[in-house]
Amino acid sequence: MYTADIKKLPRRFLPVDFRITDWQHLEPYFKELLERKVETRNDLEKWLKDQSELEALVNEDACWRQIRMTCDTENKSLEEAFNFFFMEIQPKIQPYSDALNKKLVNHPLTNELDEAKYFTYLRNIRKSIELFREANIPLQAELSVMQQQYGVISGKMTVTIKEQEYTLQQAAQFLESADRAVREEVYRKIQERRLQDKEALNRLYDQLIEKRNQEAVNAGFHNYRDYRFKELGRFDYTKEDCYQFHEAVKLHVLPLVNIIYRNKKKKLGLDTLRPWDIDAEPAGVNPLRPFSTGEELIERSVECFTKLRPFFGDCLKKMNELKHLDLESRKGKAPGGYNCPLAESGAPFIFMNAAGQMQDVTTMLHEGGHAVHSFLAHPLELNGFKEYPMEIAEVASMSMELMSMDEWETFFSNKEDLRRAKEHQLERVITIFPWIAIIDKFQHWVYENPSHTHEQRTDKWNEVLKEFQDDVIDYSGLETYRSNLWQKQLHLFEVPFYYIEYGIAQLGAIGMWMQFRENRQQAMDNYCKALALGGTRTLPQLFEAAGLKFDFSPQRIKVLMEFVKAQMD
Repeated sequence: MYTADIKKLPRRFLPVDFRITDWQHLEPYFKELLERKVETRNDLEKWLKDQSELEALVNEDACWRQIRMTCDTENKSLEEAFNFFFMEIQPKIQPYSDALNKKLVNHPLTNELDEAKYFTYLRNIRKSIELFREANIPLQAELSVMQQQYGVISGKMTVTIKEQEYTLQQAAQFLESADRAVREEVYRKIQERRLQDKEALNRLYDQLIEKRNQEAVNAGFHNYRDYRFKELGRFDYTKEDCYQFHEAVKLHVLPLVNIIYRNKKKKLGLDTLRPWDIDAEPAGVNPLRPFSTGEELIERSVECFTKLRPFFGDCLKKMNELKHLDLESRKGKAPGGYNCPLAESGAPFIFMNAAGQMQDVTTMLHEGGHAVHSFLAHPLELNGFKEYPMEIAEVASMSMELMSMDEWETFFSNKEDLRRAKEHQLERVITIFPWIAIIDKFQHWVYENPSHTHEQRTDKWNEVLKEFQDDVIDYSGLETYRSNLWQKQLHLFEVPFYYIEYGIAQLGAIGMWMQFRENRQQAMDNYCKALALGGTRTLPQLFEAAGLKFDFSPQRIKVLMEFVKAQMD
């Protein structure tokens, strides 16, 4: 039914060989759409398809500029190409986009479009019209460029261990060492290296907050948080729901986190558990090494996905064939990982910083889930239909992490290693919740109080950190490092307020896994059916299509946490 034999979208409006080089050659296509007469419903649907084709071209061009720059942050020409698009092209597109949006919603024939098919699409168009302000165009251009500076600064961070230079991602593997002195040394080196750029990142964040706040005020909002909720299309939950989530994490998740860390302390035979002990194994137990090279990671991931469902494996094979994978960590590469949908080509691009650890397998499977989502949504008729809510996008990725566990023999031939890997995964499912709540709650305060000082920001961060802190790990003497911990979270800099999605989606993924445990094939059918809808349904409807409840109330969180705990036991 589903195929990974993805084809680049055929062009019917634009010349086949057209590429974006400057505004002068791109503008006529926007003008033509704006001036074209639309007299019948067929005219309107043809006009929508032509506009979608132009959008796909523009989106993919922007994506490739970002991909190339994050793969090599030290290449100035790639940075300039990215900046050129966001400073010279994007600002000129925005007034046309707004005018085209208004042409659509004000056209009498729009009322004749199939409401079920176009409801969410038109809702997003109306939201864009409501938020658009000419005064925000230069601000948004500056923000697009400034946000990428986080990757440039972080991409240069390295530490020297045993006379060899490592990126921070590569250095993290030493935190799994059986030698506690080595772990502490590396932990401190990583934190000290982060502190070297503390002021640069503080200044960058100040500028981002100031510009984002101005953007919100220009659009008539009291603060950036309220503006951003609207911009992100959070039609189905409110800031109060987020506060409720924070409280539920304290009530129903932190007790499980304490159990996990108490068990870790006992297993390691330690009097006190320190932050550098979290990823360690007892003496005599080697750290999990599920692969050694990027090629091996691809090979094993393909095998794992294929066993789960051949279509999933085909998706990764296709991406590898197209060279749409850049997996290994290296100096000059931006931090983090992402799956970037490519609107015209169809097959997305996966970027990550693998260093041979268990968490790299999780990242690969996570981004692989996003990739499958991209493949499933690609056949939808309009580019706008593929703009699915981020909450369901993260259900796609996090469910893949959990469902694929049944096939992890591809990474671990040793049964004990396999058991440890699954335990690691389930511990991570639980321990990530407090961090999600911390990052989300911190951002609410940051943008409700945009003129705060560095000192106030640090105080608030420490206050929120303490609120969700476990009772087991001893953090004494590490206050300077802890106060700066927020700077490691790229979302704060690059995609503000995009973090609660992980919490909502993790709950959805656990629900998906419960289904999978009961009926494997039905669960994967529901998974594919929901993802193939793209953004053509509301968020609660997408959850429903996947056989899930859109519910992140304290009671629901309690039920799901009990299920994960039972699986761990």
